[in-house]
Amino acid sequence: MRAWLPTGRASDPIELAEIDRPTPGPGELLVEVRAYSINRGETILLGNPRPGWRPGKDIAGVVAEVGSGVEGWRIGDRVVAHPDSAGWAEFAVVAVHNVAALPDSVDDRTAAALPLAGLTALRLLRVAGPIAGKRVLLTGASGGLGHYLVELAAAQGAIITALTSTPARGERLLELGAHEVLASVEDTEGHFDVVFESVGGPTLTRAWARLDKRGLLIWLGQASGTPITLDFFNWSGAESGTLRKFSYHDSDIPDGTDLATLVRLVHGGHLHPEIGDVRSWTETPKALRALLDRAVRGNLVLTVDEEV
Repeated sequence: MRAWLPTGRASDPIELAEIDRPTPGPGELLVEVRAYSINRGETILLGNPRPGWRPGKDIAGVVAEVGSGVEGWRIGDRVVAHPDSAGWAEFAVVAVHNVAALPDSVDDRTAAALPLAGLTALRLLRVAGPIAGKRVLLTGASGGLGHYLVELAAAQGAIITALTSTPARGERLLELGAHEVLASVEDTEGHFDVVFESVGGPTLTRAWARLDKRGLLIWLGQASGTPITLDFFNWSGAESGTLRKFSYHDSDIPDGTDLATLVRLVHGGHLHPEIGDVRSWTETPKALRALLDRAVRGNLVLTVDEEV
């Protein structure tokens, strides 16, 4: 089969190669990949890939082989899956608890955009707790995660301020329920009950200053690449606030169960994945560059086709 392999080279971080088709072990499924989505975190890992690692955590396709001990799945079943890695390929092995079934109403491209960003949004809201009527600030909001988080939080009654680099990148967020879209923390007014912060550097410091007295700031990333410095002797903003570091892995609910929830929401018309670009998987290197250049709003999906 063909798969994208990391090269460790900055100029061309991946190459398409012919490798052996994997075999599912006990409790695993082999999925024939029809589409996959790429994430900014994977671009970071490609800069210094660990031995044996291959990129790919968001896939949709059909079951091609069923491992021993697996019940309830048949060859040909349509699925969305969240493998630990190695999804940028024609076939990928996935633990059965990281897989959810797809109805005919959800196509492969839409499903491929769900796993990492969708799981993160769903679990962030669990960490935040009840947010109906609360003022919520979301930094770095124009990616796939931001769109999911805005729509899900707005549906729960949150009053959301989303931060994006340009107004054009925030238009869809307003349609999904954001109260306002601004360019920076300095443009905001008042204080926020909950802050979802993913930029890092001075953005987190400024966001903390906008946090309500007993508010909650959830840190989930450092997209700017700039380290964070907080002066807790500066009493502007939250006097008794909580700062929590978030990892989407820290969940007692299996990925497959949460994926099934996301699929149900899409099927019911309550969640609308924002897919900013769709390309052939042979264009994955160009897609990576577009993602790094912030040329894509929402998710970027690659379709696995017969083109060479």
